[in-house]
Amino acid sequence: MDIQRFWGAVRRTLRSDRLHQWILSLLMLASLAITMVALLAWQLPYGSRLLLQPGEIAPFTVVAPQPITFESEVLTERARERAAQQVPDQYDFEEASIRRQRIEAARQALAQATAIRRQEEKTLAQKTNELLAIEELGLDAETAVQILSLSDEQWAQVEHEVIAVLDRVMRLEIRESTINQARNSVPALVSRSLDEDASDVAIQLVKNLIRPNSFYNAERTAALRAEARAGVPPQTITLVRGETVIRSGDRATPEQVEKLAALSKLQSEWDFWTVTRNAVFVLLWLTVTLSALAKVRRPLLQNLREQALLLVITVIWLLAAKAMIVNHPLLPFIYPLAAYAILVSVFCKMRVAQVLITMFALLLLYMLPTNATMVIYQTTGAMLAVLLVGRAERLNSFIWAGVVVGLSNLAVLIAISAPFSTYSSTMLVELLLATVVNGALTAAIALIGYFVLGNLFDIVTPLQLNELSRPTHPLLRQVLLKASGTYHHTILVSNLAERAAAAIGADALLVRVGAYYHDIGKTVRPYFFAENIMDGSSPHDKLDPLTSAQIIISHVKDGVDLAQKYKLPERIQDFIREHHGRSLVKYFYLMAQQQSQDGATVNEEDFRYPGPNPRSRETAIVMLADTCEAAVRAMRPSSREELELLVNRLIDERVASGELNDSDLTFRDLQTIKEVFLQVLQGVHHPRIKYPESASVQPQEQPARAPEGNGAGRKTTQRAGWEVEGLEERAPSSDVQRTPAMEG
Repeated sequence: MDIQRFWGAVRRTLRSDRLHQWILSLLMLASLAITMVALLAWQLPYGSRLLLQPGEIAPFTVVAPQPITFESEVLTERARERAAQQVPDQYDFEEASIRRQRIEAARQALAQATAIRRQEEKTLAQKTNELLAIEELGLDAETAVQILSLSDEQWAQVEHEVIAVLDRVMRLEIRESTINQARNSVPALVSRSLDEDASDVAIQLVKNLIRPNSFYNAERTAALRAEARAGVPPQTITLVRGETVIRSGDRATPEQVEKLAALSKLQSEWDFWTVTRNAVFVLLWLTVTLSALAKVRRPLLQNLREQALLLVITVIWLLAAKAMIVNHPLLPFIYPLAAYAILVSVFCKMRVAQVLITMFALLLLYMLPTNATMVIYQTTGAMLAVLLVGRAERLNSFIWAGVVVGLSNLAVLIAISAPFSTYSSTMLVELLLATVVNGALTAAIALIGYFVLGNLFDIVTPLQLNELSRPTHPLLRQVLLKASGTYHHTILVSNLAERAAAAIGADALLVRVGAYYHDIGKTVRPYFFAENIMDGSSPHDKLDPLTSAQIIISHVKDGVDLAQKYKLPERIQDFIREHHGRSLVKYFYLMAQQQSQDGATVNEEDFRYPGPNPRSRETAIVMLADTCEAAVRAMRPSSREELELLVNRLIDERVASGELNDSDLTFRDLQTIKEVFLQVLQGVHHPRIKYPESASVQPQEQPARAPEGNGAGRKTTQRAGWEVEGLEERAPSSDVQRTPAMEG
């Protein structure tokens, strides 16, 4: 029997919606985990893209994350240049032909000089000028005078010696670059048999007659050097894990720039240990995150819509982090983490945003462990943005958040990097612009995401709630014009529910707006509801109990139809569906049983609201407020004790019937709600003072007074009290008169 019960419970669980929710939640969690592992394992866990130009200052230290060997263009080019430089300039040595040309030219020039010496009719000056005119000799005036002053015997010795020495010198390789060396070697080659004057003349003539006989061959030199360059193999650089590539504040060299470029292209290998490392980190990260979220907002674990929203924006910001949180001097400082924090805060709760900011900071530090400045920068701005925006009930709060984030960014940079001595003026300007861009992106992305994601996931936002709470909304105008009594009841319920929601930490604004719209279905047939009847006649007197009950119940369906027609958010529609839950329209059900003939069975389901029961604290509060306000308005308790007994009994009956089981309200919440209801209802429905009649007022001038109590001033019929429909499911208690109006 126990086994049968167990498997029965298992089958019921497998068929339950709660299991489906858990399956979907696990699928979303698994998809997030796989995405995170893939992103972290596909690229270096912390990125390495620091792109600098030679001579720029490194903003932070970069180390090699793993061993890497790559071809170095810088080192290869240097090695090839060295090989090319080792190839000497190539020359064409034309010794024989040039030597013969120079000796022949020397003989002719010396013959001209001899002829000039023999011209006795000419003066010394004229002879000197003629010697200077011989281009091959290249004489100066002093040497020309010395030639003319030599004797014939001395000159003959000079002529012979010049030809002999020139022949010896021109047999050597003489280049343009070595011609002076050749000329300097002449004095040692001249015969010592010449006297000093003749020797000086011979030396000068040989020096002037020497010409290069070896000429530079550019084409052959270039070809040989190209061959030498081609023979040098590519040079490689090997970095070991943890090796420092560049230190913060260093001026980048070409080799360091090349190493950083190689690291920027590096992707982690999909080996076992890479995936394992990142999978373990993601598992730890998700465990801590989910544990913290379960503490600060437990309903989030059961809210698929919020889970899907968090999944989408988290994946988007993870992809952005993969592209921007790298070793780059600017990109990490533009990354808009504050916009993510704002969106989480306004769609979920501030505490959820604070948890996720902290966990995102750990993730960013894991991705870029050498840049703690960036993590402090991002986290500080995000925290301040969340504190400023709050629930974002005003549009300008997004703009102010962007301004605060920009100022926070600037303050963090000053606190950590001042006096900026390691930054160039260009880098400093770029960094300041990055802080401004970050603030502007935060405001823009948060504002756009606020509207886009809110509509995409049908999440009601405070701004949207403020719009819906305006009395000029078409549906609220209909309630006011067609069902003024319902409108008054709605205002009282909203005030009562809002106070209770604020007291237990629920969404007070959502409760207030939901209460505004919970009874809009009554505008379809307003005069079938007691609060809208002014003449005291009851249309239910002419109807059978089942028809009356169906009309009363139909205001829920009519309200949902109107809400869908006017495109109210799904969250507001929940208040319409759930404010009666699955309660029984007891008055008409009992009447149907009394009128049934021959013991015919009355189907209880025909007299129940379609539900569902309240599935959130907010809708449950509106249900309780609606019940208590209607009962107090109908019963008019004369003392606080009677009011307290009535409120306690009504709420306890809802608890006992199981209608609040899905609402996550605790007994402490219920006790707080009772206390708030007592305070508010005592102020709204307090007993009136009965003024004494003035002696000056004649009896015929006194207004007609109806007996106080339920049904005052109304026509007495067999259904004299149908106005307060739907108050409770049980039979009337002895201390409260049952009225059909208590069914709605």
